[in-house]
Amino acid sequence: MMKLALPAYIFALLTSGNLVAADGKTGLLSTTNNSWYKESAAAVAQTNSQIQRIATEAGSAKNIILFVGDGMGVSTVTAARILDGQQRGMLGEENSLSFGKFPFVGLSKTYTVDAQTPDSAGTMTAMISGVKTDNGVIGLDEGAVRGDCGSVAGNQVFTALELAEIAGLSTGIVTTARVTHATPAATYAKSPERNWEDNSKLPAAAVTSGCEDIAAQLINFKANLQRKYATADIDGIEVVMGGGRRHFLPNLKSANSADADSEIEGDRSDGRNLVEEWIRLYPAGVYIDDQSGFDGVDSETTKQLFGLFSESHMRYAADRKNDISGEPSLSEMTAKAIEILDNNSRGFLLVVESGRIDHGHHAGSAFTALNDTIELSRAVQSAVDGTKAEETLIIVTADHSHVFTMAGYPKRGNPILGKVVNVGSDKPALAADGLPYTSLGYANGLGFRNLAAETDADHAYHSGPAAGRQDLTKVDTQAAGFHQEALVPRKSETHGGEDVAIYATGPGAHLVTGTNEQSIIFHVINYAGNLFDQATSALK
Repeated sequence: MMKLALPAYIFALLTSGNLVAADGKTGLLSTTNNSWYKESAAAVAQTNSQIQRIATEAGSAKNIILFVGDGMGVSTVTAARILDGQQRGMLGEENSLSFGKFPFVGLSKTYTVDAQTPDSAGTMTAMISGVKTDNGVIGLDEGAVRGDCGSVAGNQVFTALELAEIAGLSTGIVTTARVTHATPAATYAKSPERNWEDNSKLPAAAVTSGCEDIAAQLINFKANLQRKYATADIDGIEVVMGGGRRHFLPNLKSANSADADSEIEGDRSDGRNLVEEWIRLYPAGVYIDDQSGFDGVDSETTKQLFGLFSESHMRYAADRKNDISGEPSLSEMTAKAIEILDNNSRGFLLVVESGRIDHGHHAGSAFTALNDTIELSRAVQSAVDGTKAEETLIIVTADHSHVFTMAGYPKRGNPILGKVVNVGSDKPALAADGLPYTSLGYANGLGFRNLAAETDADHAYHSGPAAGRQDLTKVDTQAAGFHQEALVPRKSETHGGEDVAIYATGPGAHLVTGTNEQSIIFHVINYAGNLFDQATSALK
């Protein structure tokens, strides 16, 4: 265990509450009575205490949980922290999200091999495989060519989830996006094109060359891994929950689910019903597609769980109440996954994605993106509460950021979704054009929308870009349906290219420090869980 001594001056402050100057007067040291000073000193002591309890040896982590806030850049974390605090009656700035209290934080360089600003396929492949690759490519190194099925052979990389499976750990994937979307897909699939989510998306050349769509790879994960490692004892991914039913169902109305959004829900043109195939593969498993089914899952007896709660992506956190059949929250899914996975005495690896932070930003809706970030914070807290700190490594990070900014000089406690009101004023500040402006905005995207109480941010796509300045004088910018102004008009807002934060706690968390290539996250996970060595031993 790593031991760090508490600095003497901090120790003195905490024990005496005051230090006396050489002249016998308190002098400058009366600062120690300041509440901000005391709070920060206590935080140092608390962090030091946390650090001393963290194991640093390889293989110290029995369980590993990786949280990915898709598109959760630093400005998103900051704004969400303030909004969360304000929703709970605080001024907001002083608040902390659950993972903001983790003792170790580093930075991740998100560029991919071929792009300065990345996408989720290349970034998640780096995080889960330890190898940087190109945009649009899943589970393959930079030798693969996007969209070329023939380039798959020889360029496949293994993932932390595959190593955990081989090593005998339980594994799980939870997401609010489609389970075949780039981030979750990178944990189990090998594809030169992230958009090949079902067979109907594959070009004829890919089909001829033998490429398998991503949904089919998920269903065939156990068989595919067993085929590659014949001596391994593979039992399959224990928990998979998210959206994306359309990629598993045939293009037949008779295959529709109760809350299908389309007249024909399924997209598959090969006639296969992959949900039924999964049920046949795991006869003791449980398939669910709504809140009622989720609530009925017995976590003590369930061996395999497959949940597809939506035709496409799951609802935004703020819009979840509008789901026809109901769907669980990210925090509920995380807690349930842990309850099932920790039945394995050898431990588990769980990947959790808050996928719709990204989508909220693409639609230009800070309200949506920030509320999904707050829900991620709740999910992280559920993981902290549901595991033992001394045996569980928890990492929280983002795959990339967005062109999302906090600007102006708003006074303390100003509503983060509101218009800028300067210190000493009670009226919105005016820009050089004589119009008020918001603290939050986007460098590009669809721009201003005033959709009032609408909680589905995707309604922004029903009309074209409206970039540039708008008169917000009579607009409620804190409403769920308000979408911030954007500078450059685009059909969708874009990712950002700056570094993102990595937060960590638990065994091996001490390795998260400094500025790193994004691929280091896999190597921290591998070190903490000793996954490669465990998998190698299991194959002997």
